Amino acid sequence: MSGAGRTDDGHGRAGRMLSGLAVAVGCVLFLGGFVWGALLYQPYTVPTDSMAPTIGRGDRVLAQRIDGGDVRRGDIVVFKDKVWGDSPMVKRVVGTGGDTVACCDGKGRLTVDGKPIEEPYLQATGPASPTAFSATVPEGQLFLLGDHRNDSVDSRGHLTDTSHGSVPRGAVKARVDATAWPVGGWGMMDRPESFAALPGGTSQPGPLPLVLTAVVVGAVLILGGAAYGPVARIVTPRRREEVPAHG
Repeated sequence: MSGAGRTDDGHGRAGRMLSGLAVAVGCVLFLGGFVWGALLYQPYTVPTDSMAPTIGRGDRVLAQRIDGGDVRRGDIVVFKDKVWGDSPMVKRVVGTGGDTVACCDGKGRLTVDGKPIEEPYLQATGPASPTAFSATVPEGQLFLLGDHRNDSVDSRGHLTDTSHGSVPRGAVKARVDATAWPVGGWGMMDRPESFAALPGGTSQPGPLPLVLTAVVVGAVLILGGAAYGPVARIVTPRRREEVPAHG
């Protein structure tokens, strides 16, 4: 019986060690994921319908802090430019320095350097813009439009400015990677395929999935490790105490 007791005690010690290790690793992943996310991402609330249906009024988005030089066509960015107002704005980049952005071609599509752009994310099914326009984007600048072209104050409204409606790359504060709220609309932002064939291509998604995975796995390890002791006491049968024989 003493051998069985030592075996049970050895299993118990191993279980406690593994549960402690799981909790320790879980804490590193959980807290590390939160810190990593806080350093890279910032939440924003979108105040208008100008990016509908991609992002609705009042939606909370997670935007990765990036340098303006990393912005590519098709990105949805958060920017602030004094010419446009005092509040951060959220728009989609459709043109970069040197591009000629125009609308519309014979099929009602936006064109970049004469190449038609398919935009399945637009709110309306009609022309890509209710008003015709053409602008050449200065070097180091970005041309920005909302996805709800009938209800968006964007580069089209600033065409008479010296920058021809564009904003400096340095005005960009972050790039939207995902919608976080409402929960039913949560999801990562797709990179539009129609911009991929243009020079520079599209940007790569940020590390948000890895951040979320670290947090979730960490939480599971913490809960699993902490639950080991109570669960082990419930499922492990107690050894019967031996009653010494008399006579």
